[in-house]
Amino acid sequence: MHRPLSRRQVLRTLAAGAGLSLPGTRTARAQPGPSFPALVPRRLLFADLDRSVVRISPDGRRLAFLAPRDGVLNLWIAPLTDPTKARPVTRVTDRSLGPWLVWLPDSRHVVFFREEGGDENWQAHGIDLDSGAVRVLTPGPGVTCYVQQVSHRFPHELLIAHNARDKRLFDIDRVDVTTGRRTLVQQNEGFRSHFTDPHFRVRFAVRQTDDGGVEYLKRVAGGGWELWSRVDVADAMATWAIEISDDDRELYWLDSRGRDRAALVAQDLATGRVRVLAEDARADIGDVPLAPLTYRPLAASANFARKRWHVVDPAYKRDLAILDRPAQGDLSVVGLSQDQRHWLVYYERDAASGRYVHYDRGVGTTRVLFPARRGLEHAPLVSMEPVMVRARDGLSLVCYLSRPRGAPPEALPMVLLVHGGPWTRDVWSLNAIHQWLANRGYAVLSVNYRGSTGFGKAFVNAANLEWAGKMHDDLIDAVDWAIAQGIADPARVAIYGGSYGGYSALVGLTFTPEKFACAVDLVGISNLVTFVQTIPEYWKPWQSVWKARMGDYTTEEGQRFLQERSPLNRVDRIVRPLLIAHGANDPRVKVSESEQIVSAMRQRGIPVTYVYYADEGHGLRRAENRRSFIAVAEAFLARHLGGRFEPIGDDFKGSTIDFKAGRELIPGLPG
Repeated sequence: MHRPLSRRQVLRTLAAGAGLSLPGTRTARAQPGPSFPALVPRRLLFADLDRSVVRISPDGRRLAFLAPRDGVLNLWIAPLTDPTKARPVTRVTDRSLGPWLVWLPDSRHVVFFREEGGDENWQAHGIDLDSGAVRVLTPGPGVTCYVQQVSHRFPHELLIAHNARDKRLFDIDRVDVTTGRRTLVQQNEGFRSHFTDPHFRVRFAVRQTDDGGVEYLKRVAGGGWELWSRVDVADAMATWAIEISDDDRELYWLDSRGRDRAALVAQDLATGRVRVLAEDARADIGDVPLAPLTYRPLAASANFARKRWHVVDPAYKRDLAILDRPAQGDLSVVGLSQDQRHWLVYYERDAASGRYVHYDRGVGTTRVLFPARRGLEHAPLVSMEPVMVRARDGLSLVCYLSRPRGAPPEALPMVLLVHGGPWTRDVWSLNAIHQWLANRGYAVLSVNYRGSTGFGKAFVNAANLEWAGKMHDDLIDAVDWAIAQGIADPARVAIYGGSYGGYSALVGLTFTPEKFACAVDLVGISNLVTFVQTIPEYWKPWQSVWKARMGDYTTEEGQRFLQERSPLNRVDRIVRPLLIAHGANDPRVKVSESEQIVSAMRQRGIPVTYVYYADEGHGLRRAENRRSFIAVAEAFLARHLGGRFEPIGDDFKGSTIDFKAGRELIPGLPG
């Protein structure tokens, strides 16, 4: 989503060579010059991963993972010694399994999750790998759940939280996967959640306070609860309890209280004394792998621009020295066998597929198991460059820049790619959208604007009440940096994002109406008030977060503020092309968020293209739908920025794509 220079001619010529005429683009004198790589097919870039959610069995003998079976992600099992002998053990045909897999400690049962049409009502299922029998473990439909606790002490049981009784609250059941039998462990009495230990005991109730903080409450004699620990709103995004050690002596936290960046700390449960186990000078501690039987931390990572590991237990210093080699990629410890001999690790890379690796701790050797995306191994991928941008108020923003191969080094069309959340972050990785856009001739810039997590609590809190304010200023400052560096052509910059990123795209066209050449909004928020009023019931126990960080929706003054920050109320300022897409079943950002801004634009005669998917929710999970949307977005961007374009061909096949408005505004669509 960006803008061209005199070089637009070359990009236009190349796009036309791909079989697309670009209405609305200027004709320019052809220039000899860039030698672009071959177009990487969308079908390849946006296919489901060859293998994902890979997990090692507790006995270290087998791997479980998701992989396509007839185009739908199913559960596969493979021996660790020879992953080529993988076999599918489920036969789901309607919709891919959910993005979680859980081995039971007996190494015989695996739990997987299913939903309907993107509604995020996840139902847990357990499969017996010996018999092939599948059992439903949680109520449904219309009920969602999550795994509360798994412990080696209970080989074929687990704790699962679900909201069958009250859609706002999650009760905890103890579930036997061999029979499917559920026993109530804890009925939720109005709390956000509960915290349990490896003995399957409920240790704390977790409550969201009215000011956006969090309280941990401990059970007292007589069955009531009393305050045990408080996390103020300033620390709430970076502080939470992780686990209690198996010997019941220590509670481990990621904790920013008393510091800016969250550290890994251990709290003595008898005395309350806290000791720091790992901290990083530049970023919050993030990943913390635990020993399988003691549940004590082995190491901890922090991610500023790239991931960095810290040894916690000296017994694992040699292992981290063997594994943590940045030249191989950014390391993640995915899992360990119970005896800790066999480790499953993953190396994320930016210009090549990530790889799963088996580490044999007994002999200190590593063995590549398989790439996550084999089809991209020979594709002309580009690197993702970490860059630092200074915001206008002096805040430092970690950003990631990808540049197209074969393009002139300056004044490129550029897409500003805005992450969702907003309380998450962009990371150095093989990012399919970055690779797709760079391959089409665009520079791509992702910005960790204020409010992004992982950079300390001050950075998160700097975003409070700054939706469409300083959060948007950060994005504009990053674009201006790219222009000043000669990277981006100021006339050819687009803004593109999903969820909060979709909201940002709408803000871009309504608050800074002439800054961007065009915008792409996927499942974005158009009105902050209607968004808060329609969130899922199970989000409501922590709804006070929105009051502290977005705006107080409970007062007239707060609602006026939220309306001022809502793109819907500035529709008449839109002067640039807009593409919107939404799923009918989105439980987080209701489809009405897109429908109301599309309706307002059409009433005012403002052109807009609106794409609707009847079988999707918050995002596009079906590969066929992803391909169709990306094809439309590619044609849209090519028209308004002048990049390259792959003909749509059969990329609508199998998709439920439905143009509710503006189909005629997209060039090159099939009849």
